[in-house]
Amino acid sequence: MEFILITILLFTAILIYFKIADKYNIIDKPNHRSAHSQITLRGGGIIFPIAFVIFSIINYKEAMSMYWSFGLGLLSISLVSFIDDVKTLSGKIRITVHFLSVALLLNFAEMFSMMPVWVWPIFFIIVIGTLNAYNFMDGINGMTGAYTLVTLLTLFYINRDIIAFTQENFIIYAILASLVFLFFNFRKKAKCFAGDVGSMGIGFWLIALITLLIMKTQDYRYILLFSIYGIEVVLTIIERLLLKENIFEAHRRHLYQLLANEKKMSHLVISILYALAQLAVNVFLIHSKLPVYAVILIIFVPFGSIYLFLKLKLKKKLQSTVIK
Repeated sequence: MEFILITILLFTAILIYFKIADKYNIIDKPNHRSAHSQITLRGGGIIFPIAFVIFSIINYKEAMSMYWSFGLGLLSISLVSFIDDVKTLSGKIRITVHFLSVALLLNFAEMFSMMPVWVWPIFFIIVIGTLNAYNFMDGINGMTGAYTLVTLLTLFYINRDIIAFTQENFIIYAILASLVFLFFNFRKKAKCFAGDVGSMGIGFWLIALITLLIMKTQDYRYILLFSIYGIEVVLTIIERLLLKENIFEAHRRHLYQLLANEKKMSHLVISILYALAQLAVNVFLIHSKLPVYAVILIIFVPFGSIYLFLKLKLKKKLQSTVIK
């Protein structure tokens, strides 16, 4: 009953946000880099920080004692991302808030007390890199929501059936927010997009959960719960560096962008394929007894090869079309 009421609250919250976004023209206008062609409400991912606020109100004592650091970090990065969705902020402000938010996240996971000082910068780089990767991959209908839901359900399964690393409701509220967001975004004509507030907000929540899991188990393989996004982002960055492009500028070189824009493949089909690919990785990761290096090779070699094969095939097709 509690979760039905929470879902109703989340639906009500996002519908109220739609009215506000419509009134104040918080929209996403398509441009030459976009994978969509219609003006759509932006910032629907605000549902994720709202879900945490509701979680904190209902679980007040736990929120004050256990989740205050995470909450400050999530709300800070969500706020600056939402403002950036509405009005472009300076890079210095965004970087400063991101740095402070990540520090709060790592404090929440007790990383500072459990890890030597020389490891701290490595974690900062990994977390900030993963946050930006999550943001880069938020470009078509259903992608962020479907991928997020698969990852959250995997974490829920691990927490319940393998090893308890956090309070169950802390995962369930994020799952409910993902389902509500998907209801409005997983459509041919999306009602809303996540915006930076969504991709950064839920990315922050997922990273916190995976960091808690890693700290609990001391098993760093769990970072591979982001492996499909990681493979694509890393290989795309390498490609852009080889082409001597500015990797900080927006582009259309991701495989999902080529599939959506040039191949004209359905956004929803692409999103499902990415989610299923990560689900396959998760199942293998959870049940594999192989050493870490073997797990990494078995995941990265085939999926990396598939990525490169599809990318080269699409590029050849585009070049032949241009020549004709």
